[in-house]
Amino acid sequence: MLTQIYEVSTPSEADAISGLGIDHVGVLVGNGAFPRERLAREAAAILEAVRASSKSSALFLSADFALIEQMARELRPTIVHLGASAELLQPAHVVDLRKALPNILFMRSVPVTGPESVSIAKNYDGIIDFLLLDSHRAGDTQIGALGVTHDWNISRRIVESVRTPVILAGGLGPENVADAIRAVRPAGADSKTQTDLGDTHTKDLTKVAAFEKAAKGVTLT
Repeated sequence: MLTQIYEVSTPSEADAISGLGIDHVGVLVGNGAFPRERLAREAAAILEAVRASSKSSALFLSADFALIEQMARELRPTIVHLGASAELLQPAHVVDLRKALPNILFMRSVPVTGPESVSIAKNYDGIIDFLLLDSHRAGDTQIGALGVTHDWNISRRIVESVRTPVILAGGLGPENVADAIRAVRPAGADSKTQTDLGDTHTKDLTKVAAFEKAAKGVTLT
């Protein structure tokens, strides 16, 4: 079971979280258009602190393809995670980005809002390395970071409909990740809000460790 943690905000957090065995360590990056985005120099220091045993992931909420390509070339993360809303960034755009960035893994967020989400996910099958299923609020230009769960039955349908590894996100923490994994049977589980320290965006390492243990302790038969 893959585990993924966002938003890492300092090099020391990146080092500590990867040291706990988290598989994907994620940083929100951009030009400052979205709150808490890390600019290139700061993001580079954080990503460089991720231990080799983990994969570094750069999350872009922007749909500015030139910006994504430029920053990805500069930062060289293992994974480029595309989090712009479905209408702003479509499969053809991902194909173009992959041609421009051939040696990087790609993850695409999919909004889980209703049965239409299954079709959205299937449109990316075969052109992406990971799908991330997350909660979404109508009108948002980005997917996720709401701290709430969604309909896991729809997420299970997506898992059963695609070949691409699926990472489940949306309000997951140490207390509910095992139930979510049993219900959805994804390849991995992601946490942001529920592993934060209180109302801050600093990571609570105790919660991160508990999330890792709970997720990887699930046995699927």
